[in-house]
Amino acid sequence: MWFDTHAHLDDEQLAAQVDDVVSRAATAGVGMMLAVGTTRASSEACVALADRFPNIAAAVGIHPNYAHQASDEDWRRIEVLADDERVAAIGETGLDRYWDHCPFEVQLVAFRRQIALAVRTARPFIVHLRDCEEEMRDELRRAADEHGAPLSGILHSFCGGAETAELALSLGLHLSFAGMLTYPKNQSLRELAATVPLERLLLETDCPYLSPHPHRSRRPNEPELMVHTARCLAEARGMTLRDLAAATTGNAIRLFGRRAPRSAAASGAAEPNERPSTPE
Repeated sequence: MWFDTHAHLDDEQLAAQVDDVVSRAATAGVGMMLAVGTTRASSEACVALADRFPNIAAAVGIHPNYAHQASDEDWRRIEVLADDERVAAIGETGLDRYWDHCPFEVQLVAFRRQIALAVRTARPFIVHLRDCEEEMRDELRRAADEHGAPLSGILHSFCGGAETAELALSLGLHLSFAGMLTYPKNQSLRELAATVPLERLLLETDCPYLSPHPHRSRRPNEPELMVHTARCLAEARGMTLRDLAAATTGNAIRLFGRRAPRSAAASGAAEPNERPSTPE
């Protein structure tokens, strides 16, 4: 049984067919999912999905590329949602220098605010990182100094370098890998993923983005395709799929604690094939 720890199921590319998306995921063995918000409206939609599907939990937050658009009322609403029992994590938050939608200083304020919210509500935070590894390392050290280590969170869709990975792991964070791990050119990323301690390893799709090889041209990506990333990671680490599924799903359930979703088998979502088995 796999756990997709980062899925934008509220995205317009998936929302209209979400019943089918969840069913296809369960048939492929992806029995649990975290629906991740990026704005107030997106976060509200993710909580609604978690209310509708027992095998989905929600994350609520403001993505760094949208932080400049968030009003005081938006932030108040995120803070209210953060206490909801259907909410297992805070985010997607983080830092991004690839896009110039939002001033970097605004991103920093939003990131710090959401880390503090995660600490207050005893939930992990989900980190978006793009083209600013040095700044991210500084911020993670700052968070550890302010809130104490270990930190509870995920560097999602990780494609950074060894220095950032080592710091994150030393502070208690998890690393999650998505479809980029499968791209032929990313051998160095596969080598890094092979070194991550098994107890800090997670898997995700980041759907509808980052479709894995050999479905890279497929749009949208969706949770059923996560098994391709899983096979790639299992091969890189010299593990069986069954052992990797047990480890990564167990890691996610422990990280999200009592707010983790129930499995597809428990919720009945896997009824099309009656047994969401781990592919071998």
